[in-house]
Amino acid sequence: MDLHRNRSVLLRMTPQGERLERMRIDNSPAALQAEIAKAGPHPQVVSEATYSWYRAADTLQEAGAEVHLAHPLGVKMFGYRRVKTDERDAADLADLLRRGRLPQAWIAPRQTRQVRELVRYRHKPVGMRTSAKEQIHAVLGKAGLHVPVTDVFDRGGRTRSAGIPLHGSYRVRADSLLRLIAFPAARWQRWTGSSRRPWRAIPATARCRRSPVSARSSPPS
Repeated sequence: MDLHRNRSVLLRMTPQGERLERMRIDNSPAALQAEIAKAGPHPQVVSEATYSWYRAADTLQEAGAEVHLAHPLGVKMFGYRRVKTDERDAADLADLLRRGRLPQAWIAPRQTRQVRELVRYRHKPVGMRTSAKEQIHAVLGKAGLHVPVTDVFDRGGRTRSAGIPLHGSYRVRADSLLRLIAFPAARWQRWTGSSRRPWRAIPATARCRRSPVSARSSPPS
């Protein structure tokens, strides 16, 4: 199965590699279930871990299919072919599966995916806040100023930073960055607890928290 944003290509193939049927369908659960039903009970389906694979994998599993997820890095060579079509991609994925050479990615349970969304979202505002702090340090350096505090960005440090004698564009940029730092911090306290509680409820992550080695060897996203 070659999955895309709006439409996808399905290719039915026998265990011996004979192509039986090629279909292009709209990306709706009803259309996907109807086509999978033609393959009989418990068919094996392979798709790349690409855009909207969550929805496709859930629909296929609910229809009784055994879903295999191809790791994008493992099938990266598809992009280097001289001729690249949706049907060719679907056929190559099926060939890798039937020959036992498919580089598979882990299909995370729904509960784990929900927690991943919170953790990934958490990463974004933290990155924005870190970038803003680095930019303020750069502004102070350009102006040749030194703030005599250990942490420029604690409550007292931000107050003193606001009173630093910056002028012109330096002052405008520093004030804007200080507001950007304060905004995520205000919201952070309200939802950071909710992102940690479900994470702790997953047994695999509890093991990762206890052992740094197991954390490094956990399945990839």
